[in-house]
Amino acid sequence: MDSHVYDVIVIGAGPVGENVADRVVQGGLTAAVVERELVGGECSYWACMPTKALLRSTAALRAARQVPGAREAITGDLDVAAVLRRRDSFSSHWKDDGQVSWLNSAGITLYRGQGRISSDRVVEVTDEAGAETLLTAKHAVVIATGSAALLPDIPGLREADPWSSREAAAASAVPGRLAVIGGGVVASEMATAFAALGSSVTMLARDGVLPLAEPFVGERVTESLREAGVSVLVGAEAGAVKRDGDGTVHITLTTGEHIEADEVLVAIGRTPNTRDIGLGAVGLTPGAWLTVDDTLRVVGKDDGAPMADGWLYAAGDVNRRVLLTHQGKYQARAVGDVIVARAKGEAVDDRPWGRHVATADERAVPQVVFTEPEIASVGLTAAAAESAGLRIRVVDHDLGAVAGSALHADGYQGHARMVVDEDRKVIVGFTLVGPDVAELLHAATIAIVGEVPLDRLWHAVPAFPTVSEVWLRLLEAYGR
Repeated sequence: MDSHVYDVIVIGAGPVGENVADRVVQGGLTAAVVERELVGGECSYWACMPTKALLRSTAALRAARQVPGAREAITGDLDVAAVLRRRDSFSSHWKDDGQVSWLNSAGITLYRGQGRISSDRVVEVTDEAGAETLLTAKHAVVIATGSAALLPDIPGLREADPWSSREAAAASAVPGRLAVIGGGVVASEMATAFAALGSSVTMLARDGVLPLAEPFVGERVTESLREAGVSVLVGAEAGAVKRDGDGTVHITLTTGEHIEADEVLVAIGRTPNTRDIGLGAVGLTPGAWLTVDDTLRVVGKDDGAPMADGWLYAAGDVNRRVLLTHQGKYQARAVGDVIVARAKGEAVDDRPWGRHVATADERAVPQVVFTEPEIASVGLTAAAAESAGLRIRVVDHDLGAVAGSALHADGYQGHARMVVDEDRKVIVGFTLVGPDVAELLHAATIAIVGEVPLDRLWHAVPAFPTVSEVWLRLLEAYGR
């Protein structure tokens, strides 16, 4: 068995693992990554990039139709085949040559195969041919294996060969009828995409559409989906699923109602990719989410203290802090830097907002949902802020009433909300709903992370006439 020693070993070469290894190497240490699938991970091939490519063409066409002059220039309908070709290009045609080339240029060694922790700081890699390689880490092992789609125990569902987010993102053809089980981000985005591509979509949203967002978000997206022809069944729950001989999927709801579809997409949540990475060898539970401390070291099951000698870390989805690619990469930078600091005996800055912690995971997580309309949010919802014990004031404004919005599109409809901590006079939450609001979000993220006082925000003058003028309108509504 081949044996090699590195300062740091990263299990998982998705965006999170790549960033951990990159920070480690930039800090002067050596790093190896282990990957059993494609280098670049879920985001590159089956999530962020391909799904947004599916959505972008229809969003651009819709935007053009909302502006007189551009509207009249449109002479045809959406070219579905061209949309799928563009999606394929953004998925690099499911080949990772470019990502592997980047690893090589960054000085990171790649081992392909299944990585399993066999003992403290030791990872065994088994490749497709069954050959084994033993890797030993001088300083740290980082688990960055991500998550997979959760499949519920609905009778007949597994046998019906359902789509997960992967199959939806990589679909080579658009089904005539698509049933979507779920009402969260993936379910809402894929219902939006496939309805625009020509599917007849039925959405079983047991807990409502985007239930964790501000209430007006789900209301507006539900209305928009229905206007696009999607049958949104709020409160509906699948009781049994069966695919017959001709490929038709039959879904029986718990109410007894019957739905037929050509494909069924299950999008109800995620499960950690930790079942086969050797957690049992170090006293942890295979298949479980990993709990970490403020510097993202894995802690034990019982006492909450870091594993012996603090050599094991977890970043990204597997630690269940925030299941978003950009937050996982943010964690990765903190993890890489803190491993380097500890390896060199340097001080660890684990204060809130310090270099070696991921404070934003708790206070300022930005997220965009690429539905129609788009949803952009950061920080706490009003309900979450109240649950956290904050004394808050909620300020709302009609985004369509801003001059820049009227110029952006005829009939622009949207909404903006800021949640203010009344004791500190800073914003703790911000939500935007409307066409193309994604690019407005970072200003709110900066305001929350920087804890910018409202009286200072009055001096951040938005350019006229832009949609960003909503900041002024919100401040006016709050009062000086």
